Amino acid sequence: MQERWTHQIDKVTNDFKQAFGALTITELNWKPNPNTWSIGQNLDHLIVINGTYHPVIKALIKDTYKLPFLAKFDFVVSFLGRTVLKSVQPDRKKRMKTFPIWEPTKSEIKEDIWERFEKNQSELKTLIQSCSDLLDKGAIISSPANKNIVYRLETTFDIIVVHERRHFEQSMEVKRVRIK
Repeated sequence: MQERWTHQIDKVTNDFKQAFGALTITELNWKPNPNTWSIGQNLDHLIVINGTYHPVIKALIKDTYKLPFLAKFDFVVSFLGRTVLKSVQPDRKKRMKTFPIWEPTKSEIKEDIWERFEKNQSELKTLIQSCSDLLDKGAIISSPANKNIVYRLETTFDIIVVHERRHFEQSMEVKRVRIK
């Protein structure tokens, strides 16, 4: 089961490197307007957001994680999981604002962005691979941004990989505008 997510993580990592790996740091920081994230900010956002899941999942693994009351209601867990997953689809027809804890840096992205991104992706894959038992049990977590947004761990990994693809597509839009 975990292979589908780790494969998608590898694919998006390679797609980012292929599409943007040759760009200079200036090009990675370029944005068409103040309201659009640069390619570098998209990378930074993925590092930030994925990193917020690590302590949650590690606590779940250690069996020290406390769920809110809402997690007791399967229909709520299913509904919220579907809703979040739908909201992060790559088609980007509906723009959305991220939670403040997931905002990328407002300053210039540094030269180490690729190293940080690849390390983050590797850590994410390792974390996913360590969750077999939890996935089999149908474990539930809260969103790191809001403890009352609950979904299954399986849905969490779907959300993460789909969200990464969304930001790859967003970065491609920035690149296309830059090339025009």
